[in-house]
Parts: sequence; structure tokens; C-alpha cells
Amino acid sequence: MSNVVVTNHLTLDGVMQAPGRPDEDLRGDFEHGGWAPPYGDSVMGSVMGERMAQGGPLLLGRRTFEDFAGFWPNQKDNPFTAVLNNVQKYVASTTLEEPLPWSNSTLLQGDAAGRVDWTVSIDSSVMRIHQHAATLARCSSQPGEHTGAAPNDKKQIDLPAEPGDHGIGRSRGGLSTKAHLVVDGYGRPLVIVLTAGHASDSPMLPILLAAILTWPRS
Repeated sequence: MSNVVVTNHLTLDGVMQAPGRPDEDLRGDFEHGGWAPPYGDSVMGSVMGERMAQGGPLLLGRRTFEDFAGFWPNQKDNPFTAVLNNVQKYVASTTLEEPLPWSNSTLLQGDAAGRVDWTVSIDSSVMRIHQHAATLARCSSQPGEHTGAAPNDKKQIDLPAEPGDHGIGRSRGGLSTKAHLVVDGYGRPLVIVLTAGHASDSPMLPILLAAILTWPRS
């Protein structure tokens, strides 16, 4: 899961509203819009440029997206416009509609009314990677150990077992991986965990449920 990194203009007394222009955000009769530009210098420009050069998509709310989309695509002779035009932008909004007017912008609708379904379904499925080992002995989960007798009284072959954190397992059926999947009521994937193919399904239930992250709404 990716981290969300916040880059923001903030005064020492906690003001972050309307740093760019006098009319940027007049909510609450705010009269001090445009307070940030006078304090900009080469050091701030270098820090902002370094951060943007690291790449990664942008996560924007509706107000910020509309403000950026109405300004940056039309600016010239600056190092930011090309980056902002080309970067993937995710927009959280319940009022905007596709298609969004700025290139490489995707509308997130996961929190829209009626689009969140808290019912989950869990299933596991084995995927065979290589099935030409049916005559080989089954190995345990511990390296260097056997389980079961060699098939057809043939010589026992001690295959090394994969480490416990690998998503691949050795068995008489060959190499296999098991995918454990959690989906919501609309069939959208929430969690995918890969284990060795011989891993049991039931012990994965608390692990899969714990991987479903939710945040309380304020």
C-alpha cells in the first residue's frame, strides 16, 4: 500500500487557506489570500522541484483539482506545468463527473453514496506453475525434511522446501501457488495474498480480514 505524502503551505500559527491568490478561497470571509508568494525564494523552489521530481501520482480534492486545472495547463515557461500535465491525478469528489477536463485525471468514486458495500467474500484458488513433478516426493514446510513415502517405491528425492514467506510450494503435483482473495459486494478486489499452494485456507481468514483497512469518518 502506498503512502500519502502531503506538501502544503502552512504558517507558524496554523494558516494554510488560500496561499496563492487573494481570491483563491474566500470561505469564512478570509481576507488574507495570497500570503505565500512574498515568502517564496530559491530555497523553496528547489525543495518543491526536488519533491516533484520524485514522481508518483497526485491525490486531489475537488476544490484543489478545479483550481489547478484552471491555472496550470495554461502557464508557460515554468518547470511545473509539464510535470502536472503528465502526472497521474486522482480526484476525490462526489459531484464531478467523467471525463475530467485535465489530461491524466481519474475520478475516485469509492466514497460516493451507495458505492461502498461492506459485504466481503473470501475465496482461495491454487495455481499450478509446473505439473511435471507428479513422481516426486512431497516435501514438508521445513527445509530438508520429507513427508510421505516416495511414490512407487522409487528412490526418495529430497527437494528443498521453499521458505515460509514464499508464495510458492513444492508437492507431488509440482510447483504451485495459492491466491487468497477478498472482494466486496460488487466483486471489486480488496486484498490479495499469495502463499504456497499447500497452505491451508482457514488460517488465512484472520490475516485477510486484518488486511482490510478502513478509516473512521469525521
